Amino acid sequence: MAEHAGADNAYTRKMAEFVSSLTYDRIPAEVCERIKLLILDSLGCAIYGADLEWCRILRDTCAALDVTRTTSVWGTGQQLSSPHAALVNGTQVQGFELDDVHRQGVLHVGAVTLPALIAVAESHASLSGREFLTAAVAGYEIGPRVGKCMGQEHIGQGWHSGSAGLMAAQYGAMVKRMHAGRSSQSGLYGALLARAGFTGIVDVFEAPYGGFCTTFSRSTDRFDRDELVAGLGERFETMRISLKFYSCVGSNHTTLDAIRDIRARRPFTLDELDRIVVHGSQVTVDHVGWPYRPDSMTTAQLNLPFCVATLLIEGDVSVDQFKPGAIDDPERIALSRKVEVVHDPAITALGSAYRHKVRVEVRLRDGSVHTETREAPRGSEQSFASEADIVAKFRSLTRNALSPAHQAALIEAVLRLDKLTDARRMTELLRVR
Repeated sequence: MAEHAGADNAYTRKMAEFVSSLTYDRIPAEVCERIKLLILDSLGCAIYGADLEWCRILRDTCAALDVTRTTSVWGTGQQLSSPHAALVNGTQVQGFELDDVHRQGVLHVGAVTLPALIAVAESHASLSGREFLTAAVAGYEIGPRVGKCMGQEHIGQGWHSGSAGLMAAQYGAMVKRMHAGRSSQSGLYGALLARAGFTGIVDVFEAPYGGFCTTFSRSTDRFDRDELVAGLGERFETMRISLKFYSCVGSNHTTLDAIRDIRARRPFTLDELDRIVVHGSQVTVDHVGWPYRPDSMTTAQLNLPFCVATLLIEGDVSVDQFKPGAIDDPERIALSRKVEVVHDPAITALGSAYRHKVRVEVRLRDGSVHTETREAPRGSEQSFASEADIVAKFRSLTRNALSPAHQAALIEAVLRLDKLTDARRMTELLRVR
């Protein structure tokens, strides 16, 4: 066993100092505006997720476990204990592959940050809107840096990076939806315990035995701890978080955009199609490139060939394309067999920042080949969505749960959070009476 040097915690200490000393006035205006849009997007995803089967099962199960009712389950009229609400709300945010992603950090940031924070603001502390935004930025900054430190090693070793779970859950298990909720629940426990003086690992990133970096990379060198603190407080990772405009895993989006671009240049029918070849990173091949099998909705939304087939047949890959029966659709399944995902070592060599890069070849029966390369999709940090687009997505996702007036009030509360004297005004609007 390697000697444990508890005093060597320069990285852990610097991150802790950043979180504890961050104030609203130290956050650039563009970051404050961006975090509000990211919050609104996550809340829309969660409210849509409230009525999904796996979220209902989890909510009902938690409700039967204890009688504490203090904290709201978003998009419902129900309350649970704070830890259970954080678990359920985080599951709802991640419930239908609609939520944000930090691509370099390989992390769904809102799903692990906001449920714990909103539980605190609703039930454990009085926070102004500015204090709430400051806490949100702290979370949105730390999580991606941990992911960047680990690079692709974390997910490559089979961990659902950023969350509490294993990547085998992507093959048909409902539990994949719950991983982010478990992380947020743990974050809430951590905050409440820390307030009471409970301590954790003071050198969690530096410890040679049992430390985060060494354990989750299964190595002593396949990580870069400098990424934890590089530009901390000066370069904000919040600005690098992407939004999704397809209801599927983020690894699929560049391919879907590339095919849309090809089809815009050269419209083709399904009868004309010979096959589609997607050249991508090893992570893309492992994560989403396997042959589709109709196990579950989770499998359908994670599988790249099936999502390509959905786009070609339906014209989009959003919530309306994943209704009951979609996963067993014989036409989609047959078309998915014409999609091949192959490893391109040159893309893998570019590193985690380019793990979603693809070169797509659409091969037609007339012998023509139409190619498109995409490094990042719509809504990415390179091409972030407008406020109007994000509000439109929010309204679309919440139209069955909230009245137009309720939608407008919640949008106003989030986009003007810095003006609220009490963040509970926003949390109250997450309930449906």
